[in-house]
Amino acid sequence: MKTEIDLTKFDFLKNLAMELGASAAKVISANEIIVEHRVVLKCKIGCKHYGKTLMCPPYSPSVDDFKKTLSEYSYALVLKFKSQVDVSPEVAKLLSKNENDPSLTKEMHEKIHAFWDSWKKDKLKLLKMVRDLEKAAMNKGYPLALGFTTGSCLVCEKCDVEKKVCIHPTEARYTAQSVGVNIKQTLDNASMSILFPMKGAPETFGLVLID
Repeated sequence: MKTEIDLTKFDFLKNLAMELGASAAKVISANEIIVEHRVVLKCKIGCKHYGKTLMCPPYSPSVDDFKKTLSEYSYALVLKFKSQVDVSPEVAKLLSKNENDPSLTKEMHEKIHAFWDSWKKDKLKLLKMVRDLEKAAMNKGYPLALGFTTGSCLVCEKCDVEKKVCIHPTEARYTAQSVGVNIKQTLDNASMSILFPMKGAPETFGLVLID
């Protein structure tokens, strides 16, 4: 494991993350990133976006392939991003419901859609932040810096998965969950935490591998 003295050389990256809007940021040893097959299985059985974007399973690199890739990196910047959307307990409960649930009223649908619209904007901000941090690391002499975001890809309204070629390869990034990263345990290793289930303003996670 790298020492704190080793990690100070990445203060420029941590400081930039905070300037760009991260609520917390820390550089850790790459071997503190927890990668598990069960994370991708959870994508397969619990996410409506599974198979609908090229940045998600089954199109993203396999867990085993990512583990091999991760072994070639020494460090990682982990960061948290807190949404500006304040989620009431009422709305939080609604988000767990199927949007076709007949018990949902028009007002409930409007609240759900308002949340997802705001959340999408925040997720796109996180994606840009990850790309900017990746670029900053590359410009400092780490050419293989590689960023990951969370959740499904939102760059296109609909991903053309049939052609299996991303039309925005410089903008899109794989999601950490899609390659098996256990976000909660990785944040625990970084002495950071994330609220689950969400309370108030939801939080999300970004990752930049540094060679």
